[in-house]
Amino acid sequence: MGQRSLAIADGASATLAEWRQDILVGLTSAQKRLSPKYLYDERGSQLFDEICGLPEYYATRTELALLRDHANEIGTLAPPRAEVVELGAGSSLKARVLLSCLREPRSYLPIDLSAAYLAAQAADVAAAYPNVIVQPVLADFTRPFALPRKLERDRTLVFFPGSTIGNLSRRHAAALLESLAQRLGGSLLLGVDACRDAAVLHPAYNDSSGITAAFNLNVLTRLNRELGADFDVEHFEHDAVYDAEHARIEMRLVSRRKQVVTIADVAIPFRRGEYIVSEHSHKYAPAELDAMARAAGWRARHAWVDPDARFSVHLFVAS
Repeated sequence: MGQRSLAIADGASATLAEWRQDILVGLTSAQKRLSPKYLYDERGSQLFDEICGLPEYYATRTELALLRDHANEIGTLAPPRAEVVELGAGSSLKARVLLSCLREPRSYLPIDLSAAYLAAQAADVAAAYPNVIVQPVLADFTRPFALPRKLERDRTLVFFPGSTIGNLSRRHAAALLESLAQRLGGSLLLGVDACRDAAVLHPAYNDSSGITAAFNLNVLTRLNRELGADFDVEHFEHDAVYDAEHARIEMRLVSRRKQVVTIADVAIPFRRGEYIVSEHSHKYAPAELDAMARAAGWRARHAWVDPDARFSVHLFVAS
């Protein structure tokens, strides 16, 4: 079946000037940093899909198993005729599992930053579910965004899988949950990584095939292409370490030598061994997540945890 052409609503995508300013602020800070959202251009999204299939990367297959194994329960507890809003949609694989278990889902609104990838995934969902209204939204869900129409709160189901909430600091994650409860309400189906075993986490983020390294380094290629930067990608390397104190993985781009990179006429010096923090992936114990969600205006309805206690899926209802 061919893909349908779908109009993408602009729910508040950043301008090039805003993006450039954000990048420069991060790279000129005492600890150089980039927001993980910049990892997900079309190529980055494709590489992340490859990561999800790696034997070392347990999170995606574990969450998919939870969604499939408990599909009947999820379908019963979720609202009928649901309006599904997926944050940081990426691949539509998990959304398809969810839509298949819901009772007559009415619509699917995936929100993502990569326009081309978003369009392709939304078209695939529209072709597979002809009775579901598919309305893709180009936006950064961590900032205020607009949906193409007003949704009924009681039928709204916010879908936030993949432990994407872990990319935010705990303070920003709590603020996002509070904003979602106030602005959208309804129900929230949230997947979070609970694993804190460094022996499991290290290979998951430093895979032997080098896909995660390519994913991380791709952001430098993107900055060269879209902002006219002059990163020599071969003079940087990927690393990911587990920070037990903050219960998070820290993904880094490490300078292999002393060098200077220029972005928008701003010279940014690097020492050998100096690194850019490109992503944090915070890990949440189920009880910690429940407490944070409760403080943000959500009431726990049910939770599903895998047998190894590495990942959990939670259903909340707005208080």
